[in-house]
Amino acid sequence: MKKPLVLICCLAFVLFTAQRLTAQPAPPAPATQAAPAASATQAPFYNEIAEFKRKDSLRHPPGNAIVFVGSSSFRKWTSVQTDFPGYPIINRGFGGSTLDDVIHYAGDIIYPYHPKQVVVYCGDNDLASDKKVSGKKVYKKFERLYGLIRKHLGNEVDILYVSIKPSPSRERLMPEMERANDLIHNFMAEHSHAAFVDVYHLMLNAQGHPMDDLFIGDKLHMSEKGYKIWQQAILPYLDK
Repeated sequence: MKKPLVLICCLAFVLFTAQRLTAQPAPPAPATQAAPAASATQAPFYNEIAEFKRKDSLRHPPGNAIVFVGSSSFRKWTSVQTDFPGYPIINRGFGGSTLDDVIHYAGDIIYPYHPKQVVVYCGDNDLASDKKVSGKKVYKKFERLYGLIRKHLGNEVDILYVSIKPSPSRERLMPEMERANDLIHNFMAEHSHAAFVDVYHLMLNAQGHPMDDLFIGDKLHMSEKGYKIWQQAILPYLDK
């Protein structure tokens, strides 16, 4: 009689245990590593900078190069390497960037390359994006960028600033453009391993207005003819 009773007790225990196990929630699936999602507070042009870094990881950029950095006038200069044959150029123009943006990303797109020369084109977007930004404020922003480049790359790296260009769509801003250009020109003249190239006056007609045929349909970005002027103006300043 004892054996059937023991068997019944064992069977009841097994059934009770099975019910408890099936009642327990399933353990969470292991987390997968996902790419970071874009954030509402993400800095402007984050994706463009990330793309630069991705390309660098696939093909290491040349050493002892010349970095072109700044706004879309450089970004759209897709023939810049062939326009300056024999010069190792890394083009890091991005978006409609301002000097604040270039400063923000300098640690990603200037310092890591340890270039022999940094060529900067930026400033007109600063004036266009904020009515409170004057030519003097653009100069002060550039002065800050200049100081950061010197701090991180030393006093021997050459820095070239390409003057703010005039354009038909931003003709109203020309007085402040001229003021910024004059201040930056004077600043660069006071420093060694620093130069200023004036493309502003090369792009004006006899009446002092921007030449239409140097621009594409938006009257802001340059045509091939406009870039030809830049090529000829910048070439004498580039480091071999």
